[in-house]
Amino acid sequence: MIDLAIIGGGPGGYVAAERAGAAGLQTVLFEKRELGGVCLNEGCIPTKTLLYSAKVYNYAVHGGDYGVSVEGASYDYGKIVGRKDKVVKKLVGGVKAKMKGAGVKVVKGDAVIEGRSAEGITVRCGEESYTVRNLLICAGSEAMVPPIPGLKEAGDVIVTNREILALKEQPKELVVIGGGVIGMEFAAFYNTLGTKVTVVEMLPKILGPLDDEISASLQAVYAKRGIQFNLRCKVTGIDGNTVVYEDPDGKVCRVSGDKILVSVGRRANISGYGLENLGVEMLLNRGGKPCGIKVDDRMRTNVPGVYAAGDVTGFSMLAHTASREGEVAVNNILGRQDHMRYDAIPGIVYTNPEVAGVGLTEEQAKASGRDYAVVKLPMTYAGRFIAENEHPEGICKLIVGKKYHEVLGAHMMGNPCSEIIHSMCIAIENEMTLEQLQEVVFTVSEIIKETAFTLK
Repeated sequence: MIDLAIIGGGPGGYVAAERAGAAGLQTVLFEKRELGGVCLNEGCIPTKTLLYSAKVYNYAVHGGDYGVSVEGASYDYGKIVGRKDKVVKKLVGGVKAKMKGAGVKVVKGDAVIEGRSAEGITVRCGEESYTVRNLLICAGSEAMVPPIPGLKEAGDVIVTNREILALKEQPKELVVIGGGVIGMEFAAFYNTLGTKVTVVEMLPKILGPLDDEISASLQAVYAKRGIQFNLRCKVTGIDGNTVVYEDPDGKVCRVSGDKILVSVGRRANISGYGLENLGVEMLLNRGGKPCGIKVDDRMRTNVPGVYAAGDVTGFSMLAHTASREGEVAVNNILGRQDHMRYDAIPGIVYTNPEVAGVGLTEEQAKASGRDYAVVKLPMTYAGRFIAENEHPEGICKLIVGKKYHEVLGAHMMGNPCSEIIHSMCIAIENEMTLEQLQEVVFTVSEIIKETAFTLK
């Protein structure tokens, strides 16, 4: 009898497997592709690797601003992609080593849940069947491809995050359908390398969940760098390598590219592996259709002994969220009281400048009816920011309760905000006030303390 079977080897699955194995649970991990899941193989890590190469190239081009001249700065697209592949391979190898070290049995293939009996839950993979006491579903998500007329006929002109990462040649012109995180990160990467980039987004802003002020600031930066933003525009069709869309006035417009990146969101993988054989309850969207596995704050489904974590829950589709959810599930299997909290989940966009946020945005605070206040400062109040950014474009913005000054949200634009946002995660998690932040000793993240002192 196996103590725990995990379907999916992404950030939720492999972290849970390592924790379970280290705690002495006999654990088997099923993964049909490569360990690391979407994040490590075709998402977060390869994208960030490409973006870092673009940042290094950008520094070389503008090195003169820092007193360092690089004559004839250039890049090799093939080597950039090759480095991305090397990084992914190395990190996948690291995950494999972790599984071996924790005593986790890794099975490559399509796992299917066959049902439940008095003996336990049966999972089949290939010719082998496994009987398990507990099951953790970490099946992840896939890119949504909307039914746009002409999209299928466009062939390999159309790419999602998976295909664009496999490109061997840089497109001269790229059209991005969707201005979310994935769309903006690829737009930023190719824009830095000189590709003509056009973003078509149906919302009135890029990075929809982001704080409006931060979103507008980042858009302004990239508009200056040449990205064309077409907001409030509805895509009505694909004509070969051309995107057809309606602008806010209803006018039909067209924009062409060597490649068209479709990045309009992701869909939880909730079918094809036998969930129906256990009667697992689904989360429903506004239209009443299943959009994820329904779980409680201990990551339990409605079926005893069955848990779910990560994108498959259709809730917070972030790698670090998935890892923590996997830990919560394992802790509860082990009998340790633990529950998932979502008030302090950080989100980062690795553009240049970076964007980071955690907690409530100003818009969310207003919509909730809370009595709140906003305190903010330009990032130029931080010494490190000035030292490292010759063209300073940045802001630090805190959302706090009006009466007690408890931190409700923090949002930043400017390098290196990805490295300092964690301090605000801790602040929100521990319900800290601005007055308490004022008493903390900060170093490179002193912008937070400076901002805390601006409250009137």
